[in-house]
Amino acid sequence: MALQIGAVAPDFEAQTTEGKINFHDWIGNSWALLFSHPKDFTPVCTTELGALAKLKPEFDKRGVKLMGLSVDAVDRHAKWSDDIRETQGAAPNYPMIGDTDFNVSKLYDMLPASVSGDPAARTAADNQTVRNVFVIGPDKKVKLILVYPMTTGRNFDEVLRVIDSLQLTAKHRVATPVNWKQGEDCIIVPSVSDDDAKKKFPGGWKALKPYLRIVPQPRS
Repeated sequence: MALQIGAVAPDFEAQTTEGKINFHDWIGNSWALLFSHPKDFTPVCTTELGALAKLKPEFDKRGVKLMGLSVDAVDRHAKWSDDIRETQGAAPNYPMIGDTDFNVSKLYDMLPASVSGDPAARTAADNQTVRNVFVIGPDKKVKLILVYPMTTGRNFDEVLRVIDSLQLTAKHRVATPVNWKQGEDCIIVPSVSDDDAKKKFPGGWKALKPYLRIVPQPRS
């Protein structure tokens, strides 16, 4: 069965550019972003890794740890990092997993269980399904899964927007509407009765329909 939102993120041990880690221990009480790449020295991923390095302060501000993955070895990640710094103006400032045994890629349903052999002999096309984004909460459960094709660069501003929504809705009984951004109005979730809503949202709300109640974003 494929990994789903709400499932416990599979735990694992792996070698990274910052040493050996146990994933759940590494997450600790933080949020985490695990993002994968089909191969080192690939053009789209090169732009993504540089962009994410520049955005890291935004993730830090939200208490989100970053962890990259490629099936290539850690020493190749280090060489790739030089190219990323040269072409993008910033090198990865977060750990990158060297998933040479395909263990993590298989645990997270990015590669079939039957995959084996030398990762260096595989092409990016062989690993094209390793283009995923997973957001994982402090409870170690998967909160978001995004899967991208090889030809389309990821939008990490959108990932930040979703994380803002996830963190807000984990704390307050609201949902965020289409194209929501930090600071904009939210929706009171249907499981909150009007009587309970009066206690939780004493400033009131605008009811477009009984099931569609708009309220300013909670601040506390």
